[in-house]
Amino acid sequence: MVEISPYSALSNLGRSSTDRASIAENFDTFLTLLTTQLKNQSPLDPLDTNQFTQQLVQFTEVEQTVKQNENLEKLVQLSAANTITNVVGFLGGEVTLSGTESELSNGSANWNYDIEGGTDNATFSVLDSNGVPVFTTSGPAPEGQNAFVWDGRTSNGTIAPDGNYTLSISAVDSNGTALKVTTEIVGLVDGVNFNGDEPVLLIGTREVKLGDIISVRLPNTGGSQQLGT
Repeated sequence: MVEISPYSALSNLGRSSTDRASIAENFDTFLTLLTTQLKNQSPLDPLDTNQFTQQLVQFTEVEQTVKQNENLEKLVQLSAANTITNVVGFLGGEVTLSGTESELSNGSANWNYDIEGGTDNATFSVLDSNGVPVFTTSGPAPEGQNAFVWDGRTSNGTIAPDGNYTLSISAVDSNGTALKVTTEIVGLVDGVNFNGDEPVLLIGTREVKLGDIISVRLPNTGGSQQLGT
């Protein structure tokens, strides 16, 4: 199935105007040649009227096609403008998407997690870009969705530099059986990138496609569970 992006199609707008000018020029040339032929035709061998009538019909059909393309371009412009307006509406919103990598910025990196059934024995490890643990903590985790907020402080007491970090969670039940863990990323949309074939949201330096978003809401001004402090 071919997908048509109204946003990327903007780069082709204006093409039908050029085609229309070219057709008009060719049509004028055709009429000039036809008129010359009619003036200089032999009375004993007149020009076949069916032939040039067919050519006139073909020119008309092409012109109608170009007009349809112009109307489609207008629809594409409207669709692209609507898409841009909708995307800009995400600015300042708190979005949630599946994943384990979040950005540490201004002393905070945020994740949501859900441990199936809950547990009294869960281990949370924050890994740097090389997969090396920089912070680890453990403790109980209730059933349902919870928030893990890391303040950037490492296990040895230093402050980690801003950047992308991965949250790894291991959890077992009372019998030592591993439990299913689901992790989501939460972040504020602070920009939109329109340089590609489709606009993407920016959460710090991270690019997020619209199709990856699970939910969006206004930022929560209330307190959060601080497991990373």
